Amino acid sequence: MRESICSIVLGFESVIMFLATLAVFGLKALPWPMALGGGAALCVLLLATIPLLGRPFGIALGWLLQLIILASAILVPLMLIVAVLFGGMWVFAVVRGGMIDRENARLAGQP
Repeated sequence: MRESICSIVLGFESVIMFLATLAVFGLKALPWPMALGGGAALCVLLLATIPLLGRPFGIALGWLLQLIILASAILVPLMLIVAVLFGGMWVFAVVRGGMIDRENARLAGQP
């Protein structure tokens, strides 16, 4: 369950990061190569992490991406809103998804 919930968060986050990239480019908040290149790389990394969530390093990579998005608020302060909202959803997905997985494992072990 944790993989499913986390993949939903990363999928939606990639869409929002794409739109944020366009906004940063349109507002000229950063030079265009940095805005478009960095935003595209982040979107690709978010999407590429989804199939890796079943592996031990997949969740850690998700955490790293959340920190990168938080760090992007240094360059574009409005990214703090995205970082806080999706960071909160990521924490919820990891914690609650893990709780659901443990509960399902416990119930599967009962006769």
